[in-house]
Amino acid sequence: MNNGLNRGVSSGEFQDMINPYRVFRRGEPARRRRHIGDGGSLAAAGLLIACLAAQPALAWDYWGGDAGGTRFSSIAQITPANVNNLVRAWEFHTGDLTTRPEPAMARSKFEATPLLVEDSLIFCTPFNEVVALDPGTGSQKWRFDPKISTAQRPANRFNCRGVAYWVDSQAADGLACRSRIFTATNDARIIALDARDGRPCAGFGDNGEVRIDVGIKLLWPGEFQFTSAPVVSRGVIVVGSSIADNARVEAPLGTVRAFDARTGAPRWSFDPLEHRGIDAGHANVWAPISADEERGLVFLPTGSPSPDFWGGKRPGNDEHANSVVALKVETGELAWAFQAVHHDVWDYDMPAQPTLARIDTGQGLRDVVIQPTKQGFVFVLDRDSGQPVWPVEERAVPQGGAEAEVLSPTQPFPTHVPALTPQHFSANDILDFPPIIGSPSCKADLANLRNDGLYTPPSTQGTLEFPMTGGGVNWGGVAFDPLNQILYANTTNAVHIIKLMPRADADGFKPSAGIDFGRQLGAPFAMTRVVAMSGLGLLCNRPPWGTLVATDLKAGKILWRSSVGTTEDRAPLGLAFHWGTPLVNGVAVTAGGLVFTGAMDAYLRAFDAKSGEELWQGRLPVPGVANPMTYLWKGEQYVAIAAGGHSEAGTSIGDALVAFRLAREGESPSLWSRTIDRPGGRFLAGAITALLALVLLALLLWRWRRA
Repeated sequence: MNNGLNRGVSSGEFQDMINPYRVFRRGEPARRRRHIGDGGSLAAAGLLIACLAAQPALAWDYWGGDAGGTRFSSIAQITPANVNNLVRAWEFHTGDLTTRPEPAMARSKFEATPLLVEDSLIFCTPFNEVVALDPGTGSQKWRFDPKISTAQRPANRFNCRGVAYWVDSQAADGLACRSRIFTATNDARIIALDARDGRPCAGFGDNGEVRIDVGIKLLWPGEFQFTSAPVVSRGVIVVGSSIADNARVEAPLGTVRAFDARTGAPRWSFDPLEHRGIDAGHANVWAPISADEERGLVFLPTGSPSPDFWGGKRPGNDEHANSVVALKVETGELAWAFQAVHHDVWDYDMPAQPTLARIDTGQGLRDVVIQPTKQGFVFVLDRDSGQPVWPVEERAVPQGGAEAEVLSPTQPFPTHVPALTPQHFSANDILDFPPIIGSPSCKADLANLRNDGLYTPPSTQGTLEFPMTGGGVNWGGVAFDPLNQILYANTTNAVHIIKLMPRADADGFKPSAGIDFGRQLGAPFAMTRVVAMSGLGLLCNRPPWGTLVATDLKAGKILWRSSVGTTEDRAPLGLAFHWGTPLVNGVAVTAGGLVFTGAMDAYLRAFDAKSGEELWQGRLPVPGVANPMTYLWKGEQYVAIAAGGHSEAGTSIGDALVAFRLAREGESPSLWSRTIDRPGGRFLAGAITALLALVLLALLLWRWRRA
């Protein structure tokens, strides 16, 4: 793989781009530097050496940046001092907007993160086309279309978050399919492609593909699909699945499947849910998986059993649902499991890739698994044993579930790392907007709900669930800076109203727009779920609605919080209130001292990693609700993000991949990009234009009256 090291980069430039000590040369106080160890230079040096040895310095050859999903790049060319000199390098359109039926586009989410492999940027579209681009120009090099049907209705929308890359070390150089791209499709296929030209690998499965037998008759073809990228380790492909929530009790199993990366032959399967004495399916792994090649382990973030909001037919804790599960990748044998939610009836499944990192605990370096949750918790587990690195307490939680429900009396609470999001909601947290008038619709909607705090069980009365089922943290996961030992995460702050509906009332029920209705067939209750919003279309809770959080794991301390996103692309006249937007996507952090992220408004943003200050915004065609990535190409650092909007959130929909780089000699950011293409710029320009028009009209009227 060529990452640009032999393309005109001097040794001095190279050291300047990746030198980890840059983060200590910007006047950082000594008390912050001591995060690296116990204060001694030897500990600091040991940590730096360990971190550098674990990092593929300039690559982004996994969905999460590396096999452990740290989303960290040691490229340091773009810094807080020059980030304002970023310009758009190129913009590529997949063509979906013009070639796909409008109903299909309305059910799509472009959440892909490209890989930089084989001198190409390679990614998948929501319809599972795999595309390779020139990293410097964005021009298409090859394309593969699996021709999935757009007539199906995938339960979790048409979606493909990424692909996996693997090199067969046993194959001769130059042999077809020595390097491969694996993609998992919305119609339940695993496809192997030659990474150099996109042709199917004939020796894999049936002419390059393996079709998955779900093992149960589906209610409709889209009930089962793949959305997240596969993972490949030690010649084994491992895939989870995405399954429709709340459809039925006897639902498809959440089986994790493994196949030989060369032949496609089945290797093993693992059902996270232990079925002794219970009637349920799911506990599937819909979020991305991590791999530790050295240990031969894969780490699964498992989901909740079916259905999400009533568990009367699945008594007990439902092991190994809602857990981090470590399996031996070559055999599927269970190494360990840690359950973060007992007997889930809140849809609080593990939503994000487990992040593998080496941290300084104050008692030396330790290899850990970092698992964020929808509740905003951060569990830090020993990578070999699964035991918590810092204490986790079992605390009493609200009881009194629905008919035939037996709730767990306690739930796990980590005590060292503080929650990334608020976990309690009261009447004082309701957004009073407009001022003076307030939001009477929100007060009425929330007043009579059951609200006993975190883990309040669903009820026929209606239950206020906060954080909502979308997070806290969602599929975008967290990023970890191994040099400064800081964790970064996007979080969402919103309220869900959950209501159980007796079976007799559910027959023939037709939900209104914006209400999620689950029949939960086989249970005595159906359910409805809706985001608490005012009549003006604003979230009922006070802003910020989306926050980027930086956490010092060793100290167990939140360093800063910054709201991410504005109302510009949703509010009338482009009003840009800095209230943040819901953030299901993740971030990328660099050794240059920056954190990059998209949001539900149409900007890619850069934040100062030390202070949380928002330093730069780059305008996108539509919102970039995807994880950004960064790479070095021919001596220049690029930052790229998929800009496709988000159909579930009601944003505009697009089909673009956009890349930025620093301005070259003779270039500079345009006046338009520095003024109009900034949050609030369009509103300000419109207001000035309107004012000038009024002045001109007044002058014309004055002249007419004089005449």
